[in-house]
Amino acid sequence: MKVVYFDCPSGAAGDMIMASLLDAGVSLDALRTELAKLPLTGWELVVREVRKGAFRATKVDVEIDHHAHHHHRTLGDIVAILDASTLGDSIKDKARRIFTRLADAEARAHGTTRDQVHFHDVGAVDAIVDVTGGVIALELIGARALHVSALPIGGGFVEGAHGRIPIPGPGTAELLRGFPVVDTGVKAELVTPTGAAILTTLANGAGSMPAMTVTSVGYGAGTRDLEVPNVLRCFVGEVADTAARETIVQVETTIDDMSPQLYEPVIDRLFDVGALDVFLTPVVMKRSRPGVVLTALGPPGLADALARVLFEETTTIGVRWSEWRRARLDREMVTLTTAYGALPFKISRLDGRIVTVTPEFADVARIARDKALPVREVLEQARADARRQLGL
Repeated sequence: MKVVYFDCPSGAAGDMIMASLLDAGVSLDALRTELAKLPLTGWELVVREVRKGAFRATKVDVEIDHHAHHHHRTLGDIVAILDASTLGDSIKDKARRIFTRLADAEARAHGTTRDQVHFHDVGAVDAIVDVTGGVIALELIGARALHVSALPIGGGFVEGAHGRIPIPGPGTAELLRGFPVVDTGVKAELVTPTGAAILTTLANGAGSMPAMTVTSVGYGAGTRDLEVPNVLRCFVGEVADTAARETIVQVETTIDDMSPQLYEPVIDRLFDVGALDVFLTPVVMKRSRPGVVLTALGPPGLADALARVLFEETTTIGVRWSEWRRARLDREMVTLTTAYGALPFKISRLDGRIVTVTPEFADVARIARDKALPVREVLEQARADARRQLGL
């Protein structure tokens, strides 16, 4: 399984992430071809080799035609651009999640809502290309998991749209909540909002580098010259196809006074903000009251967003969370031919060997309904057809 580890001794920004992946072997032509699927004009991706201290690195700049972009954009505007593109669904979904987290962080920091957050005109174009380009580059390099070092928090002050503010800025600070950070003593803005949003949204684990066989290393350069080389290192490698280890956050609350009808919209919203799984557990509470434990699992850094949904959508007045380690089999979606036609299947592997073959249940139920057959019969036949095709 291919893994990417970002080592961020000097921080992280959207352009540095994209540049490091290009330096590690992603095709620039392929990246430009994919980015051209965005319905967005008036910009150009410029790539060049630079030196940062003793390091050779790749520098990426998004050059903007200021005459083509003269208005602010909201989260809704950016989501509309992504939805109107011809990019793959996986890329759209990850980019939407990143921008939603970014908007939520800015909204919380400035006391507003995600829909009222305005991205600066040029900054919006820059951010759209940086975020989407980073997601595309991860897809092109074949990353199945993403791990990140602790992020340097930086320090000092910077002049912004809201005047003189401390570093990290309030939006970045919100994004870094629940994520490991370190103070390296450098007084500068080291982690940008887009860099923080990309890494904290997509990371499967944070901290030390996982055991892996490194196949390539890429260096992405930042814009500023610091007292240390301003580069982000990207290690690309392979881990054995055993059950992958990753860190997740578990957020939960116990409820005994809420209408059962409200659980469906709560669960939908938790998945919308990036939850990996959500489940309900019946319990008996004090005074023998029947209750429900609502549990949401998510990637590191998502605890605050999940807790916010629970506070807004349920009757709870308290939420608890913890970090857990889990093992997860490598899996993929494939389409196989069955007696009922082509069906999507989820296949998981252990040490490269297929161990489970499961058809998408919604499709099985649809076929059973259309053909007036028992669901169990369709499920067993589809699974048998798939295993026969796969030689199992």
